Amino acid sequence: MTSQRPDGWQPDQYARFRAEREQPFYDLLDLVEPAPGGRVVDLGCGTGVLTRVLHERTQAAQTVGLDRSESMLVKSAEHAGGGVRFERGDIAEFAGLDGVGLDVVFANASLQWVGDHASLFPRLAATLNPGGQLAMQMPANEDHPSHAVSREVAQQPPHADALGGFVYRHSIESPEWYADQLARLGFAEQHVRVQVYLHRLPGPEDVVEWVKGSLLTGYRDRLPPPDYEAFEAAYRERLLVVLPDERPFLYPFKRLLLWGRTPERAR
Repeated sequence: MTSQRPDGWQPDQYARFRAEREQPFYDLLDLVEPAPGGRVVDLGCGTGVLTRVLHERTQAAQTVGLDRSESMLVKSAEHAGGGVRFERGDIAEFAGLDGVGLDVVFANASLQWVGDHASLFPRLAATLNPGGQLAMQMPANEDHPSHAVSREVAQQPPHADALGGFVYRHSIESPEWYADQLARLGFAEQHVRVQVYLHRLPGPEDVVEWVKGSLLTGYRDRLPPPDYEAFEAAYRERLLVVLPDERPFLYPFKRLLLWGRTPERAR
């Protein structure tokens, strides 16, 4: 997949599990060191509420939130001002801002929508000033039934025909690959880890509500409403057969967090 994210996003659905979705952002932000007076970009800023937090914590002079989704950017307008602004753009094409170097490139749960990380990471690294930081968080839950079942349904009729053979998979490499990539790109310091977030949901049916706000948007964007409704119904039916009927339902969700900093300019 070569675009940042489809514009079939529903901000209210995404925010349904706001506290659970925001915790990885704060864990990633804890890895980032302040950049007083610096320039920061938030790739895949969504509604912008966390872009404001990023701006304040880094003590930046300017923070730009970038997102492809018009529905998300409508929400972000209320968080603009005081050094924060928002622009529509595609991470897959991002190569910097106005030709001026950046001090922090931040991407929380967005780069998994972009393919070819072997080309993406060098391009993002090239936008950084000496001493600049790269901080990324990506879902790594492809082996859980919540994700695996969506691929199974997408490959079965009539959904396979409606999707034209499309099957969505997050674009993510192994933790070792990212550690190697950061080292080869000259990041003198780095931190790469997989963290498991154990979400306590009311029941297994809430896993469907979770992925409707994220993973399933990849299908909603490609299908007419009647076809998407049929896809979602088939997904729900199959998933609830696979998941245990436990209440509360424990939903483990793996995420990859990585941070790196380039060397300071020699004096």
